[in-house]
Amino acid sequence: MPNPVPFNEALLTTVGTPDQSKLLESSPRSRVWRVRVADGQLVIVKQITDVGDADADAPTRFAREVAALRLAGRAAGPAVAPALLATDPPSRVLVMEHVDDLGRTADWMPGYAESLARLHALTGPADAGALPAWSGPTAADAESFLALARALDVPVPPAVPDELAALLDRLDPAGHHALLHGDPCPGNDLYSADGLRFIDFERASLGNGLMELAYLRIGFPTCGCAMSVAPAPLAEAEDVYRTTWRDLTGKDVPGDLADACAAWLIQGDALVERAHRGTVDHLARIPTEDFEWGYVSARERLLHRLRAVAGLTRTHDHLHALGHLSTTLATRLLAQWPTLRPLPPTDTDIWD
Repeated sequence: MPNPVPFNEALLTTVGTPDQSKLLESSPRSRVWRVRVADGQLVIVKQITDVGDADADAPTRFAREVAALRLAGRAAGPAVAPALLATDPPSRVLVMEHVDDLGRTADWMPGYAESLARLHALTGPADAGALPAWSGPTAADAESFLALARALDVPVPPAVPDELAALLDRLDPAGHHALLHGDPCPGNDLYSADGLRFIDFERASLGNGLMELAYLRIGFPTCGCAMSVAPAPLAEAEDVYRTTWRDLTGKDVPGDLADACAAWLIQGDALVERAHRGTVDHLARIPTEDFEWGYVSARERLLHRLRAVAGLTRTHDHLHALGHLSTTLATRLLAQWPTLRPLPPTDTDIWD
C-alpha cells in the first residue's frame, strides 16, 4: 500500500523518504502523522486541510502557522515550539521536529505560564505585519452582552455602555506585538524534558499577551476543556508570567488583565467550538437554551466568566459598573438555573 504521507520531491530530498508512519488524532482542520524517515529520524508531518465552505481558509491557517513557528524558533534556551524543518506550500504541508511528550503533571501551570510569557516576548514592533493583528470583541458583541442582561431582566447600570465602548478602544491591538498562540489550550501543549512547547499555531497573531494570560482566570475560553484554577496556583502562575516577561523585556506587562477578561466575557463566540463561531449570536441563545461544548455547558462557562470579571472589577477605575452588572447577572443565572455547576478544577481527570 502506498505511504499516505504527502511528501513531494522537495520534501523527500530535504527530510528523507518516509519509512514508517502513523496517522495521529487531530482536528478536522488538519491531518497529522508521526513519521520515521529512512535514516531513523522521527518527524511530525502536518497537512492543513479545508473543511468545507464554512472554514475555507486553509491557506491562511497554513501561512499563520508557518510564520508563527518561524518566529517561535527565535527562542533562546529551551524551545517554546517544535522546530520547523520544511514546508510544501502548494500542498499546505509542514514538517516539524518530533517532541516526546511526557504529559502534564499536577504542577503544570507555572511552566505553562513561563513558556507562554517566553513565547509572547519573542516579537516586537519590528515584527508588525509578520502575522495578522489580534482580533477582539466588537461593538456588536458589547450590544449582545447588554441585550442578554435585558433578556434576563437584569437592570443595566447607566455607565455600562460607556464602559464597554471605552473597553473596546483600550483593546485595540495597535502598539502590542506579542506573539500570541491563538488557542493556548491543554492539548496544544507538549511537556518535554526541557520544558513546555506549544503546537497548532493556525490562529496565531500579534497583540497583547494578557489576552492569553487571561485564559487561566477566565476558564480557557477557546478550549473544549474549560477549567477553573484555584486562587493560590492562579496567583503563582500569573506572577511567573509577569516575572518572566519582565526578565526578558525589562518592562512590566502592558495593559490590564481586567480588560482582557472582560473582552472574553462579552464574546458569544467564545462559548462554542471554532466550527460554530461567527454563525449566530450565541449570547442570545442563553436565556432559552443551554448548549454543551465538551463536558461544560455555555451557561456554566458564562457563570464562571461573570464571577471572574466581577472579582477583578469591584474597585476598578474603568469597569466598576460592568463588575456590578456581572455580579447581578451571575446571581440571576444561578437563581434561574440552580443546577449550574462550577467549572472542573485543573486537577480533574475528565480531560485526560
